[in-house]
Amino acid sequence: MALPFLPGYSLNRNVGKEKFHKPQHWGFCNNVRMLMNEDKPGIGGELCLRQKRKPKYSAFLKEMGIDAPPWVAFDKQVLSFDAYLEDEVPEKSQENYRIRRYKIYFYLEDDTIQVNEPGVRNSGLPQGTFIRRHHIPLPPPDEDQFYTVYHFNINIDIVFYGWKFKIYDCDTFTKIVLKNMGVKLNAPGQCPEDPYLKMRREKLDFVKPLRPYESFGTLKQFLNYDRKVLRFFCLWDDSTSLFGDRRELILRYFLSDDTIEIREVLPHKSGWNAMPFLLQRGKLPKYGPPGVYQPGEITDRIVLNVYGGLVENRVDGYLLDKYKLGKVHQEFYKDSDLSIGTTINVWGRKVLLCDCDEFTKSYYKTEYGIENFTSIDCKPPPPPKIERKFPPYTGFGSEEDSLRSCIGLMPTPHRKNFRKWMEKDSYGYISNTLRFFAKLITHDCADVDRLFVISYFLSDDTLSVFEPIERNSGLTGGMFLKRIRVKRPGQEVFKSELSEYIKAEELYVGARVNVNGYLFLLLNADEYTLNYMEKHSDKFPMSSIELALQKLKKQESKSEELRNVFIAADDEQRKMVDYNTFRDILMTLTVGELTDHELITIARHYHVPEDAYEDVNVLIALAHERFKRNTFENFERLIANCVYQDRENKKVLPTKDIRRLCKSSRLPLTHDLLVSLLSKDVKMSGSGCHHLFL
Repeated sequence: MALPFLPGYSLNRNVGKEKFHKPQHWGFCNNVRMLMNEDKPGIGGELCLRQKRKPKYSAFLKEMGIDAPPWVAFDKQVLSFDAYLEDEVPEKSQENYRIRRYKIYFYLEDDTIQVNEPGVRNSGLPQGTFIRRHHIPLPPPDEDQFYTVYHFNINIDIVFYGWKFKIYDCDTFTKIVLKNMGVKLNAPGQCPEDPYLKMRREKLDFVKPLRPYESFGTLKQFLNYDRKVLRFFCLWDDSTSLFGDRRELILRYFLSDDTIEIREVLPHKSGWNAMPFLLQRGKLPKYGPPGVYQPGEITDRIVLNVYGGLVENRVDGYLLDKYKLGKVHQEFYKDSDLSIGTTINVWGRKVLLCDCDEFTKSYYKTEYGIENFTSIDCKPPPPPKIERKFPPYTGFGSEEDSLRSCIGLMPTPHRKNFRKWMEKDSYGYISNTLRFFAKLITHDCADVDRLFVISYFLSDDTLSVFEPIERNSGLTGGMFLKRIRVKRPGQEVFKSELSEYIKAEELYVGARVNVNGYLFLLLNADEYTLNYMEKHSDKFPMSSIELALQKLKKQESKSEELRNVFIAADDEQRKMVDYNTFRDILMTLTVGELTDHELITIARHYHVPEDAYEDVNVLIALAHERFKRNTFENFERLIANCVYQDRENKKVLPTKDIRRLCKSSRLPLTHDLLVSLLSKDVKMSGSGCHHLFL
């Protein structure tokens, strides 16, 4: 009966199978035919009936829930066990066995094992790698399986190829891994001592050489620590002695030969002789000065006797004193004796170690585990500051020049604030000068109506007073006070301190200023002064609109009354009043809370912009005057150029085109006047040009 070739319908079990080879049980070893393995799978590598494949590797990776392959999960992770082996020594009366120590390394990534024997000097045995790294099979009858991590523990015996190793301990990483795998670790044991080595050591302790030659090997120390120097910053306080002082030192300790040198750090113009060394390089004794010794008394070797032949002046050898009788023992400073805060004895001088450099800190961290390197301030305390008193002003010259003659033997000019002068000097249209209109406060009838212009120059804090000339007034007018700095009133003339002068912050509308005995009342200020003070309201609080409005808010209870008064003052109902009416109303209701300058600040903040047509008419009048003065009559050409430029017939041209056409026509107008005219939005086409220029 034929069945379709579908899955499940075919009775042939070899469908889809590709491997049909038979396993080979026999092989050759050293050219000898022998049975290699009996437990081979069936045809094609399939297991035979009732045959189970024995695991070759550890299964703890899946038990831990790790999906990564073992060579990734356990890369560079090795278990280390300490073990020993009792090696029999036949046919020798001195010893029956030896204890040989081993290191067993188990690689988690592939279950391979390596056994190493640490080298022992002069042992006479081949040491190093005892068993190379590979899979080690279990002892019979399980030789077809290999050792896994579950076969290892502490204080157990393990057999590798007939060698019985006793595992007595392991490292910390191995203990952690075994505990995480659920292995219950046994208590660690100890490795017994080799009886033969113990016997040899006891014999060597009793036997001493007849000729005690001593080796002074300093080459290793020199090669390891050459050019490695510890540096400490020290202080030698010699201020208690006559003409003594605090001296700053630098101590250098040479690790190559344990010598010390000390240099002195001399400050600039200290007056001390600049010596290269305070202590030359050499070993520093702890208890110095130790005294005076005879030549040859301090030596490394003590010679007991010399011997030779019969020939004169011939020495074949010498004998050393092994008991070192009469040797002078000296203790020298080592690197372990030096630390921050320690006081050392430098041939009778007490030197305090205050600080060290970074290399010294890293050295002590590595070698001695020291972490605290808190430095000590080696600078001397500052001397008490003596108040310098100057003699009073004599009256000759300025106070600054008189003071400079007291500071130095050679008087130097007083240094002015050049930076302030450069920043606040007048340039262009910026004058940096505050101008106020003022009058004299006096009871003299002839001087009551005199008006003055007070100018304050911000570049050097000077002040000048000018009186405008008025015809038929009976007064000369002109310069009332030249440009000088004005002192504040009430100061003593002949004193040691410099006088205080009037500052710009003291000037505001309504202020009273005493200028050399003349009392002035500031009535008003020009536009530049008011703008400057409002721009720098942090220095001029009277020009701050916020502070002025805060004072008005204190009169909130009178707000309704203030509103009614302003409505009554506005007869024409224009919703605005003039400044004098505004000032009188606020001064009456606030009862002197606001100054004149603050009233001006409020009025300027809420003022109604003036009509600009008057300014335009003035500028046009100035332009006509210049045309007449220069007899300029070429207007037809200028108008024609403007009409030609206005090709779209908009009757309006851009400002830059008008400026270019005016300059090309050589109009007798200055640049500033032309810019002012164009900024007033004057139409420069057709009848507009004719109105402007004719």
